[in-house]
Amino acid sequence: MSKELMQQNIEKAQCEIDNKKNIVKNGKMRQHYHFMAQTGWLNDPNGLIYYRGKYHFFFQHNPYNGFWDSMHWGHAVSDDMLHWEYLPIALAPSETYDNHLRGGCFSGSAIEHDGKLFLMFTGTTNEGKGFEQTQCIAYSEDGIHFEKYEGNPVLTAPEGIPADQFRDPKVWKHEDTYYMVCGASRDNKAQALLYRSKDMFHWTFFNVLAESRGEWGYMWECPDFYPLGDKYVLTFSPMGAGEHTAVYLVGDFDYETGKFNYHVSGEIDWGFDYYAPQSFLAPDGRRIIIGWANEWEWMPSWKDWGPTYKEGWCGSFNIPREVRMMEDGTLQFLPIAEVETMRENSKQKDALVVTEKETELTAGDGVCFELKLKIDLEKTDADKLELDLRCGEGRKTVCLFDLKKAEMSVDRNEADGWSKGISRSVMHLKGKKELDVHILSDQSSLEIFTDQYQNNHSNNIFAGDSQNQLKIRAYGGSVIIRDIETYGLKE
Repeated sequence: MSKELMQQNIEKAQCEIDNKKNIVKNGKMRQHYHFMAQTGWLNDPNGLIYYRGKYHFFFQHNPYNGFWDSMHWGHAVSDDMLHWEYLPIALAPSETYDNHLRGGCFSGSAIEHDGKLFLMFTGTTNEGKGFEQTQCIAYSEDGIHFEKYEGNPVLTAPEGIPADQFRDPKVWKHEDTYYMVCGASRDNKAQALLYRSKDMFHWTFFNVLAESRGEWGYMWECPDFYPLGDKYVLTFSPMGAGEHTAVYLVGDFDYETGKFNYHVSGEIDWGFDYYAPQSFLAPDGRRIIIGWANEWEWMPSWKDWGPTYKEGWCGSFNIPREVRMMEDGTLQFLPIAEVETMRENSKQKDALVVTEKETELTAGDGVCFELKLKIDLEKTDADKLELDLRCGEGRKTVCLFDLKKAEMSVDRNEADGWSKGISRSVMHLKGKKELDVHILSDQSSLEIFTDQYQNNHSNNIFAGDSQNQLKIRAYGGSVIIRDIETYGLKE
């Protein structure tokens, strides 16, 4: 154990942040109301928890530049999940099991135990045998300053699991026992491994909670598992499953056997930039889920991480979402109600007839805005409805609702001179009288929610302030739109 080395590395990282944060915060692509690190690189949300009257966000973090590298845990607290106070780095590489430039303190989770805040994380290192991932513990008396457990690592990869495919522990408590689900790969097929403990330090394998038979890829990153109503939900980000980046499964779980039997599956988000979501319970009982608004280079849609590295940073979180269950067991993912506290310049319109002639709409300043509307499917006879977002300087992001083919797409090939790709999803229109649309736009992102928050697309775009126009048109007839609401969104 090297408490001194971890403290030195935390102080070194904090010095880097303090020296650069006032420059980085003025970057033209910086988000206005989405969570970001003060400097450097951010990826997975970690350790999400409501603890001692505050929301705590930890996050995968390289404070030194806008690229992935040696992983630290950043830390911030909030009263509303929208406005943040940054705290000192919580974890820095310092031990044989986590001190490596291409490793570090990988993803994990948080829980309160014996009045302390416990973190469980994956230590990643390479001592000549390839990358090895182990599960480790750190804890804090004050929720700010953390100490790594002297007995780390508390778990190593079981036989048959490659040492570099064993990561991302998510811990919870049921009755008097702690449980943890961890992502793994066996015989090139993904598994979620279930462990249990009485004291948070000594863990035993319980069962394979669930597994891929090939349909859900070869590795499940950032698995999460929680009750919702009388069912259980397993979420993960699958590697090797094509365009699927954030999947949920709903079913039944038996604490006697440790086995999960799912009967519903779905996508949390179809966009290019929604990955590694983690959930937690808010004090009012809401199940809140938060994802990383980016993608990895191994994904089929990947181009790069965008131009923000030039400003000394990269990465943000998607807007926090509340998870709700429908009667048929499928899930909804609604932007948290706290977003409404940012609204300004409210405008409403009862109805609008959209024809093949392009019409311009206004919403806030056209950069940071919220737009809500409903498409009247019964009175609409057009084949398609096109919404052009963040237009200007010959650029635009095109959200197309193909009502004839029941397909939604978001095309960012002309968005900013940088981004590429068209995200697509099926629209469930059969028997429906209307289709609801809800859009949140920030400086570098568009989050589009449709069909009662079950069909969602999150995509990064890197558009300047002059790209502030919003246009709408129909193809092959007219579209009747009702209940139009627009708002500016202030920080």
